[in-house]
Amino acid sequence: MSQELIHVYLMPGMAASPKIFEYIKLPENQFKIHLLEWLIPINNESITNYARRLCTNIKHENVVLLGVSFGGVMVQEMSKFISVKKLIIVSSVKSMHELPKRMLIAKATKAYALVPTQLASKIDVFEKYAFGETISKRIELYKKYLSVNDNNYLSWAIKEMVCWNQETCRPDIIHIHGDKDSVFPIKNIKNCIVIKNGTHIAIINKYKWFNENLPKLITGS
Repeated sequence: MSQELIHVYLMPGMAASPKIFEYIKLPENQFKIHLLEWLIPINNESITNYARRLCTNIKHENVVLLGVSFGGVMVQEMSKFISVKKLIIVSSVKSMHELPKRMLIAKATKAYALVPTQLASKIDVFEKYAFGETISKRIELYKKYLSVNDNNYLSWAIKEMVCWNQETCRPDIIHIHGDKDSVFPIKNIKNCIVIKNGTHIAIINKYKWFNENLPKLITGS
């Protein structure tokens, strides 16, 4: 009797393409990977309604949801509408209490509304405002992996990330985080699996760690 496949749905980070998962390989006799993509939000759409719309792209029961960065926030919202076998977030946060101080200030002052998203095609501008990391060594990566430059999406996504108001998380969530993450510093993160020398793009440059460890984390073996 053949083993039933575990369906794993992957949600990329803010404005990112599913290409960020190009190096993620799971045993094909056990897992089937499905790549999710960002939708353009409807006017004044809540993150709740957006998550509900994304759930229409989930075609299986009791799936694994894995999200990176803002995608990690999104899969948590999606898990409120569908049953999941495992909920995994990478380089993300589990509640508003893990957001860095600069995002909390941006929320309080509504500075997020001042981000010049119309310049998002200029990758260095988007990187500076939305991610806060230096770009000198990463600009080519972001040119390759950032694919959504719609102004409405970017304004919406930045606001929803900064203003996310989740107080508590699911007790069974699996949180994977790099100790060198400069977007969501690990000093603010509780109860996570730490990737040594992992940055905010650990899903790309630490893919070997994920390929080795994800099967065990999903199956609990």
